Amino acid sequence: MASGAFTSYPPDERRSLDLPRFSGHLGLGSIKYGVFTMAASRPPYAPQFRTEAVRLVKDSGKSMLQVSRDLGISYETLRKWVRQAEVDGGLREGLTTHEREELRRLRRENWVPREEREILRKAAAFFAKETGPRR
Repeated sequence: MASGAFTSYPPDERRSLDLPRFSGHLGLGSIKYGVFTMAASRPPYAPQFRTEAVRLVKDSGKSMLQVSRDLGISYETLRKWVRQAEVDGGLREGLTTHEREELRRLRRENWVPREEREILRKAAAFFAKETGPRR
């Protein structure tokens, strides 16, 4: 990882950004006390709801657009669910849901040792600079 002013965060960690107080960012989230926070996203849909939505697309004879409107979800969300169901069913190539979860877990596990190594590298450089050259 390159040294500098940027800090990496674990994939799930929430972050906030200090912004100057001026108008112009109001549509993006909430500004409170000069700190911009991302707008909260809605909780994920229940797996049963996703499964039922995909079943409706396949069995009802309605278009994906009509089913998405009937269920009150975005077309793109429903399209992604149908596509993932096809991958899970072996009808389309790609990572299955189980493989995606495993990859996400492994990346999260791998993040900790990388951050620890980076901290130790910086600490070693700091102490080497403090103690001066060896004779």
